[in-house]
Amino acid sequence: MFLSISRTNVYRNTTRIIPSVQLYRRTYATESADSQNLIEKIVQKYALDLPEGYKVKSGDYVTIRPHHVLTHDNTGAVIPKFKSIGATKIHDPKQPVYALDHDVQNKTDKNLMKYANIEAWGKEQGVDFYPAGRGIGHQVMIEEGYAFPNTLTVASDSHSNMYGGIGALGTPIVRTDAAAIWATGRTWWQIPPVVKVELQGKLPTGVTGKDVIITLCGLFNKDQVLNTAIEFHGEEALKGLSVEDRLAISNMTTEWGALAGVFPVDNATIDFLRKRQRRIDLTHFENKNLPELKKGENFVHPRINDQTIQALIDHPVKPSRNATYSKILTLDLSTLSPHVSGPNSVKVATPLADLQSQEIKINKAYLVSCVNSRASDLKQAAEVLKGKKIKEGVEFYVAAASSEVQKEAEEAGDWEILVQAGAKVLPAGCGPCVGLGTGLLKDGEIGISATNRNFKGRMGSPSALAYLASPAVVAASALSGIISGPSTSADHVKPAFSIKTDAPKASTEETGAAEVLPNFPSVIKGEILFCPADNLNTDGIYPGKYTYNDDMTTDDMKKVVMENYDPNFVNIVQKGDVLVGGFNFGTGSSREQAATAIKSRDIQIMVAGSYSDIFKRNSVNNALLLIESPELVNDLKQEVGITDLTKRTGWNVDVHVAEGKVVVRKDNGQEKLYKVGALGKSVQEIWLANGLEGWVKERL
Repeated sequence: MFLSISRTNVYRNTTRIIPSVQLYRRTYATESADSQNLIEKIVQKYALDLPEGYKVKSGDYVTIRPHHVLTHDNTGAVIPKFKSIGATKIHDPKQPVYALDHDVQNKTDKNLMKYANIEAWGKEQGVDFYPAGRGIGHQVMIEEGYAFPNTLTVASDSHSNMYGGIGALGTPIVRTDAAAIWATGRTWWQIPPVVKVELQGKLPTGVTGKDVIITLCGLFNKDQVLNTAIEFHGEEALKGLSVEDRLAISNMTTEWGALAGVFPVDNATIDFLRKRQRRIDLTHFENKNLPELKKGENFVHPRINDQTIQALIDHPVKPSRNATYSKILTLDLSTLSPHVSGPNSVKVATPLADLQSQEIKINKAYLVSCVNSRASDLKQAAEVLKGKKIKEGVEFYVAAASSEVQKEAEEAGDWEILVQAGAKVLPAGCGPCVGLGTGLLKDGEIGISATNRNFKGRMGSPSALAYLASPAVVAASALSGIISGPSTSADHVKPAFSIKTDAPKASTEETGAAEVLPNFPSVIKGEILFCPADNLNTDGIYPGKYTYNDDMTTDDMKKVVMENYDPNFVNIVQKGDVLVGGFNFGTGSSREQAATAIKSRDIQIMVAGSYSDIFKRNSVNNALLLIESPELVNDLKQEVGITDLTKRTGWNVDVHVAEGKVVVRKDNGQEKLYKVGALGKSVQEIWLANGLEGWVKERL
């Protein structure tokens, strides 16, 4: 339900919606596989019902069958959603994976019962299940080969981007999508603009992958990669980046604003998989999740084995030489130094050298989470702390990313070094990274963490300050009691970087008319109601105090929509209005009610300069039609103004959904045409079914 044109307009000038039997004035033959980038090539493998010979591109809506789908503690919320759509049996039990990881320190009867119910459900349905203590779901997905190079694997969690570290396209979905995948094996995705990040040079000693992504978040902090997919390039530079470094970088492309961050599959990837294969072969008999072997039978892991690894070598997937990208960013790794993110923002990155001189005292330090708690990370910290003790008055918390990681660290002696230094050990899981369990920041405290997010209040008190850094810097800070590195001479060289937005354009010939299904409106009319604010978040659209009130009816929603943004909105909006917002509309929380509350006011369709992707997914899944048109929004801001929070414009609009155009008649009688994409068959079907849940019900 989302019509789009590119904000930068450098990768496409129309969005293509697939699958729909949609005719183009150019032929499929002109769109050879040689024009696809890596993201497009991976999606091509998992896209369903494409016209013969069709090659997918950025902007296309596609129906996808993901390789795997992960849910964690939120499996408990997906189960009733799955049942409510009339499903009883999971379509493909080998597709989902359940891993309990978020609230593993919670030993209350309620939480233990929740966990037991998830385990029982997984057993009943035949789904692979990993209990609390086995590890963070994303790490398990890597260790057990569910997230495998050159595959498309999704998760109902924002840090599924991490799978890109081994060359998998990992991207987040929402809970409704997870239920749909359980029931049908499929969901939808709009292929985002793809940004090429060209890495150059070699990392200096003491600079890690965490420093790379912190630097990128700080250098390009104006939404340059918002809702894009990122490909990392640079053959020589990549030779100096371990897979563990790549996993950390891909993980935090989420905080950078991207939907995916993918590295190429190279020798380092193959070596990583073979190392993991050897550990599996040595310890398989201790893994209760693997089947018993018959006498004389050799063990072969179902996903990480000689055949699957050899297939990566024999059948490489690489971007074409003339692949198209929306932007090209470059970063010279040799110019980087250790960096620290914060406080309380991932978009503020400061060289460690600048912070050391400030002698910022800390109360707590954390080496936990899916971004930086692997064996190599624990080793970096152990090298700093060997034979030493944590500063008195500082609490240092450590949790391995998984039980497998902890075992490896114990074998290497690194775990014992951390414990002897005074680390407080937590179970493998998310814990303080998501503000759960032991060791949270208290009022006025300062913490430094090797986690991926330092949003205000996330790790404890809203009045606390949180910084992010690499494992070595976190360990050194815990040792000294101030933010500092392992060495007192942390030199700072200004990073060398560039951005190019005039990447080669693909063919932009106009498309023909898309098929319009019976009962779907070919034209939607209404008056424009303008809410000009940029970054209007979901709490402004639908206040958090109502989010967990399950008794809220549609009529109740009508009375509170936009309450935190403009209390007078409900007195201005009229049935049939076309709501127009600013840029990055719907940012923030993933609450579905932000979309359903707007729809409750009898609004069929809305326009914005751009949308938060999570709001876009929730809108499509709940049958709220969306258009993205920066040109129209900018015209409104200039001619109508931005003084009023909500403004009836007197501008009338006709949205020709099959022709990809919006015709606006202004209050002065002038008329203007805006080009947008057309709605294809697949999204029309979801809208006609009143949302994804209804669409799934029809197919059951």
